[in-house]
Amino acid sequence: MRHRHPKWTAIAAAVTALSLTATACGADEPADTGGPVTLTMSAWSLNSTPEFKKLAESFQAQNPDVKIEFKEYDATNYDTQLTADLAAGSGPDLYILKNLKNFITYQAGEQLLDVSDVAGGLGDKVNGLGNYKVDGVTYAVPYRQDSWYLYYNKDLFTAAGVTPPDETWTWAEYEKASADLAAGLKAAGSPAKAAYQHVWQSTVQGLALAQTSGADLGSGDYGYLAPYYKRALEQQQAGAQVDYGTATTNTLQYQAQFGTQQAAMMLMGSWYVATLLAQQKSGAAQSFQWGFAPAPQADAGAKDKPITFGDPTGIGVNAAIDEGKTKAAKAFLTFAAGEGAATALASIGITPATLTDPVVQAYFGVQGMPSDELSKFTFTTHDTRAENPVSAQTAALQNILQETHSAIMSGSTPVDEALTKAGERARSEVLESK
Repeated sequence: MRHRHPKWTAIAAAVTALSLTATACGADEPADTGGPVTLTMSAWSLNSTPEFKKLAESFQAQNPDVKIEFKEYDATNYDTQLTADLAAGSGPDLYILKNLKNFITYQAGEQLLDVSDVAGGLGDKVNGLGNYKVDGVTYAVPYRQDSWYLYYNKDLFTAAGVTPPDETWTWAEYEKASADLAAGLKAAGSPAKAAYQHVWQSTVQGLALAQTSGADLGSGDYGYLAPYYKRALEQQQAGAQVDYGTATTNTLQYQAQFGTQQAAMMLMGSWYVATLLAQQKSGAAQSFQWGFAPAPQADAGAKDKPITFGDPTGIGVNAAIDEGKTKAAKAFLTFAAGEGAATALASIGITPATLTDPVVQAYFGVQGMPSDELSKFTFTTHDTRAENPVSAQTAALQNILQETHSAIMSGSTPVDEALTKAGERARSEVLESK
């Protein structure tokens, strides 16, 4: 689930003049798209989501014969509205796959063009590309690949007298730091909590699925979630973080909780980096020193390449596209997944799918970006596993687990009982009926 993206900020002209190395006909050359073409592309929240305009403008700078026009959808109801348009034959030529959960629906509905030829020319530098392959055929390419980090407020750690995280933190060290922060902040007279855990199921279930050996969303066995839920409940009960009931009743926003220094730590996706930068610039967030670290690990064995989770965000071509536009559409996909687009996106704080040295340099060159080695390590070094493994059953299973999450975190159902019920429902309603 994503609530993301900062307000649009102007980018220097140099960014649009970057060497855009991934075009349909080779490095640093405009694509031969066969003459003037207008492509429509889906988008949402255009006034506050800069990546769409950035992609289009950067591509058009290299391909002046192609014009990109946006078809804007409601962010909350994006998939519902897009699905309706595709079914009615009025869908855009290019459309964004917001997460992996609904990718299989579009693919199985034969609403995505085969773009295996595009994927075959991208090489091995594009993170998340394999998630869009079904039975050997690729139906979309990623232009960004978010991962979940541990954000931390350096000033609050200093005030509490607690050593900040590093790349070796396990969950045991996180728990100890949480207790030390709670005590230290209280002693310093700070009203801040040790941590803030947002209400999404992702905050518990995503890391549990990624970090637990043998865990399988489609197995119907959700016992692997138990340690992660018990830890979260213990943190609530200890007062180290706001409880789930308060967060839901008061509709707390994670951006405000961390951005106004109500919490010293927060697990959140990499999209929040751009949001926090923009909010500190605008004054919506306070001025303080911060950084991001790898999510705590199940054990110390993963410290060289910490395990986290996150879905890619992809772009596909409408299978009903006019054949005369196909060449231009594929050229756009080639560009969007390549280093040129990645560098442009990194320059506005977006985490692209391609992470090469120029991309990393552009990302950490953004004004206000943390420059410490731990943040750089976290950005470049991780094993990001899909939150929504590609399967026809994923969406239905995640709906069951969303209800389970609410039942556990609200305290209405004990952890083990809730997870047993979830498994029973998964088998009877989804898995055994497939």
